[in-house]
Amino acid sequence: MKSRKENLLLYLIIVIFPIIFGVLYNLNNAISRDYNERKEQAIWTGTIHQRSWDQFIAETVTSLDILSLTAETFVDEPEKLELLLKRMHYKERRYGGIYLLDVKGQVLSGSNNLLAETNLSSHDYINEIIKTKDIIISNNYERLKNGQKVIGIGKPVLNEEGNLQFIIVAHLRVDYMQNIMRLLTPDTKLSIINSSGSPIMDINMNDSTKLNLNNTITLPIDRLPWSIQVEIPKLDKGNFIKSVLIDLLLFIVIFHIVFLFIKYLMLKRHALKERKENELQKLELVGTLAASTAHEIRNPLTGIKGLVQLLSEKHTNTEDQYYFSVINDEISRINEIVSEFLILGKPTVQKTEIMDIRKIFKELEPIILSEANLYNIKYELNMPLNPIMVDCTKDQIKQVILNITKNALESMQSGGQLSINLCKADESCRIRVSDTGTGIPEEEIDKIFEPFYTSKDYGTGLGLVVCKRILLSFGGDINISSKVNKGTDVDILLPIQSSPLKLRKY
Repeated sequence: MKSRKENLLLYLIIVIFPIIFGVLYNLNNAISRDYNERKEQAIWTGTIHQRSWDQFIAETVTSLDILSLTAETFVDEPEKLELLLKRMHYKERRYGGIYLLDVKGQVLSGSNNLLAETNLSSHDYINEIIKTKDIIISNNYERLKNGQKVIGIGKPVLNEEGNLQFIIVAHLRVDYMQNIMRLLTPDTKLSIINSSGSPIMDINMNDSTKLNLNNTITLPIDRLPWSIQVEIPKLDKGNFIKSVLIDLLLFIVIFHIVFLFIKYLMLKRHALKERKENELQKLELVGTLAASTAHEIRNPLTGIKGLVQLLSEKHTNTEDQYYFSVINDEISRINEIVSEFLILGKPTVQKTEIMDIRKIFKELEPIILSEANLYNIKYELNMPLNPIMVDCTKDQIKQVILNITKNALESMQSGGQLSINLCKADESCRIRVSDTGTGIPEEEIDKIFEPFYTSKDYGTGLGLVVCKRILLSFGGDINISSKVNKGTDVDILLPIQSSPLKLRKY
């Protein structure tokens, strides 16, 4: 039940909550990104019409400039300009009419009779032309007698002294401009608004479909005091939902992969923990066995060894002596195994002393050197001149050093070099035992401190376990690095001490 709750909590933390947060965060970004894209589309549409209107007004102003130059030659006979006005009108479908006015706004002639004998001085843009003597466009549309909506644009005709002689007015057809704008963007709602904010013309709209002013962008028209209002396209719910679902599926897959990976790491860690617990149980079992049987094993072994000694004195031929030596070797091996079992047993109070560890190596040097000569191995010992004081038990440190050097020598069957370097490293004493032997495969490095693991054809697999147990009891540690066919380095670390004699439990 507890494991199920832990898995559920882990699933919520690693999968459910991140998916919810990720989807909400991504949804917010997607909404913002989609709105910006639709807004950019509306700006692009408005820019198209903005340029179209700029071009349209520029062409109209050019035509009026040509007419104004011509009108200057008909100062005394303005009625003769009527034919030219009609030709220009019927040549360009954009015009609802082109007219020549006097300085008071009275129509003198035109391309049609819709404004015959009409005075346009009541129109604001005509009065503005008279005052400013500049090109002015109407701020609102007009409706002619034939029902046509037009926008007036006027240009003054000035004499050499700069005085106003005539006014040329062109009526631009609203329906013509609407058709052009519909052709450019048939699916976009937009409006042309004047400087007062009133709409002059609406595109792709009717009475039931008006612009949502909260969902529009506004662009100015450079040559006019007008602006273009463009509706931002509506959200495509189908594509948006599809995009969100794809993101959701992606989040589900990613976070489930993360969940499975974490579960794998947890299971691996749990398996490693169980393996260590099993190792500890093995050690505990060995310790219990050692504590209850070690002495009982040694007692009969002593008797057996004594009897073998007597028999060896009685039977002196070569074959019998060989058998007795084998028996003695096996008895010694049993005693060695029992000694290792005792060290792995329950903690006991051990008397330690602070000593110069160099003395231990000086005592061990003849033993190690003789063993190295047997294997045809060059032996080298490097020690500092100053003492290195370590709190330990001499016999157990000797056991550690001899065990490690024995392993090193056995790895160099065809000769090589064994080096021992003793030095200070920060607050520790470091002992490095290096050999040029066969080395240890990388996959076996982590297993060498496991009880009963050995790569030899003989041995208990307890030697390095015992060494590590001894070093840990003195507050030290052991690390091994190795490369196949190149050699092995064993680093032993022991804390440097200066305290008086004391008892230690290991």
